[in-house]
Amino acid sequence: MGWKAAEKIIRHWKILRGDNVMIIRGKDKGESGIIKRVIRSQNRVIVEGKNLVKKHIKQGEGHEGGIFSIEAPLHVSNVQVLDPVTGKPCKIGYKRLEDGTKVRVSRGQEASGSVIPRPEILKERRKPRPTILGPKDTPMEHVLERTYDAKAGIGMPDL
Repeated sequence: MGWKAAEKIIRHWKILRGDNVMIIRGKDKGESGIIKRVIRSQNRVIVEGKNLVKKHIKQGEGHEGGIFSIEAPLHVSNVQVLDPVTGKPCKIGYKRLEDGTKVRVSRGQEASGSVIPRPEILKERRKPRPTILGPKDTPMEHVLERTYDAKAGIGMPDL
């Protein structure tokens, strides 16, 4: 299970971390789960508790060795998002609402055309960073200090 880059990387991802998906190909075909991680460089996703493989780990300092079950990545083409209304796998399309917001909608033969909400887990990343200054941060008085004025000639280079 070494690292391998994808030949053709998907630019616009429609499947997001936290989506409820169904596996449509492979040994866990027909099972559903939540996406735990998205690996964009390989066009793969990891689904919680699915596609388990045995990993042999050698004993070392601070950890035990043995045979462990881990979740292996699945190719993104082998999973489909579940329609929130019908509960069946569907494709994803985009649509603009009247207020101008862009939303994901289910599309396909057995799709209801309903809006697929963004997963709640993605809102955790939007929290602002802590505002406590560290030792390498520039103080605000130095940032706001005016060091250049074209009319007065302050800060002009000597040519």
